[in-house]
Amino acid sequence: MARAIRWLMPHPFLTLLLAIVWILLQNELSAGMAVFGVILGIVIPWSTSIWWPDTPSRFSLLKMVPYSLVVIWDIMVANVQVAWIVLTVPNSKLKSTWISVPLDLVEPEAITLLAGTITLTPGTVSADLSDEGHCLLVHVLHTEDPAAEVEAIKTRYEARLKEIFS
Repeated sequence: MARAIRWLMPHPFLTLLLAIVWILLQNELSAGMAVFGVILGIVIPWSTSIWWPDTPSRFSLLKMVPYSLVVIWDIMVANVQVAWIVLTVPNSKLKSTWISVPLDLVEPEAITLLAGTITLTPGTVSADLSDEGHCLLVHVLHTEDPAAEVEAIKTRYEARLKEIFS
């Protein structure tokens, strides 16, 4: 029985999430919308499950909460910093650079989260991952010390992600 349910709903959490998002997008709570949301929540993950990677062997949701709070805080702080840079630093004095961040992470999901976190934080953009997955290329809008940026990414984000996925 459990195998049949797993075949029907390969990602139960995603099924629930899609159903809730559908109801919220419709801005109407009715039985028909809920049933259609559940149908979408079953059909979409089921039809795309062949392209999904295996789930990570270890993942700590409990450690993900503080990581999320750190990322949200960093996004707010970086918004103010980027606004200050845009308003006060002339283009001729802007020190944008490309940095290469060596990765200790090996799980594709963890590397994706790191790249997404870097891109979500204003002033930095993840641009490329090396073929072997050992290095992440990041563009920084303005920095005096590129090595300090690499160290900040490794200590602030990568170390936490290693704990989450170990």
